[in-house]
Amino acid sequence: MLPGLIELPWWGYVLVILALTHVTIVSVTIYLHRHQAHHALDLHPLASHFFRAWLWLTTGLITREWVAIHRKHHAKCETPDDPHSPQVYGINKVLFDGVDLYRREAAVTDTLERYGRGVPNDALERHLYARHSGLGVALMLMIDLILFGPIGITIWAVQMVWVPFFAAGVINGIGHYWGYRRFASNDASRNIVPWGILIGGEELHNNHHAYATSAKLSNEWWELDIGWLYIRLLEALGLARVRRVAPRMRFDPTKRHCDADTVQAIVTHRYAVLARFARSLRSTARQEIRQRQLAAALGLREKRTLRAVQNGLQRGAENLPETERVILEQALKASPLLSTAYAMRQELVAVWDRSSAPREQLIKQLESWLQQAETSGVIALQQFSRKLCGFG
Repeated sequence: MLPGLIELPWWGYVLVILALTHVTIVSVTIYLHRHQAHHALDLHPLASHFFRAWLWLTTGLITREWVAIHRKHHAKCETPDDPHSPQVYGINKVLFDGVDLYRREAAVTDTLERYGRGVPNDALERHLYARHSGLGVALMLMIDLILFGPIGITIWAVQMVWVPFFAAGVINGIGHYWGYRRFASNDASRNIVPWGILIGGEELHNNHHAYATSAKLSNEWWELDIGWLYIRLLEALGLARVRRVAPRMRFDPTKRHCDADTVQAIVTHRYAVLARFARSLRSTARQEIRQRQLAAALGLREKRTLRAVQNGLQRGAENLPETERVILEQALKASPLLSTAYAMRQELVAVWDRSSAPREQLIKQLESWLQQAETSGVIALQQFSRKLCGFG
């Protein structure tokens, strides 16, 4: 086989692989995810066409299929209709065979018709990208061979497995199975690490599920969303326009009474409020489980019992796996304190579930909730209720 046009030391080829795959993952996160699936930003046609062409060459992904599957994932998250939930299919299936789940869902006509609207449907998409998706990756193989010679086959192979593993496997799998949670969304989404480099900021998956239409995935100063850095660069060059980012939650420790701003804040930041609510009760729940020996009574380890209670306070019993839901229900029956805490959680959720009601009515409901918390006899609830007034 003829040598390539470019000869590099071994580490040079490693850098080439990292650079090429990085452009691919940036194309996925900016173009497919934030721009097409969630309309969090607008892209200039020049940038949009570059990303489309690059994804055609390096992945063979069809925009409509990817967008439809991702939107369905948000709409049916952690249910049997979720295309790729590790809570349903198991972590090994999603992590190592996520491509199979993707292909199966891509073949469902109803998914494409219901969730795949509003994507590019021009002549280029219809006659080239969608119709001949395999042609792009074949062309990429030829380009790699011409540029790098025989080692180009290895470079091409890594390009082909990068997105299937990291996007279909790591983000969809580990991102709903292991990591830290800043927001108590109804799903099992997690932030894998706070520095999104290998997969363009998509590691901040729990942040994304809390504010799905935000162009920025980081929410704390120590979280790095490299995709956001590229978006800002594109914006500075006139190639992008940010439409939405997650609003910042304001807190006034001197505020003692709830008002319309308080209601608006807890509706807008419901998942952040729920996360703080669950965290404020964690120590109380652990102490209650130990004192009443609930874990032993249920024949379980304390850690598993606490996890079920904590997940229930975050996500609600209806959103838990069957095994955790049973543990939670048994714990609530055995402990009046935990039962009270969970009932208060449900009543708090009911406030933003009625967010379309008149503001005066919502303020009264929130004031009633605060009064119940004060008279509950649960110190953690009382402390949380006093802090809740400071939001907004």
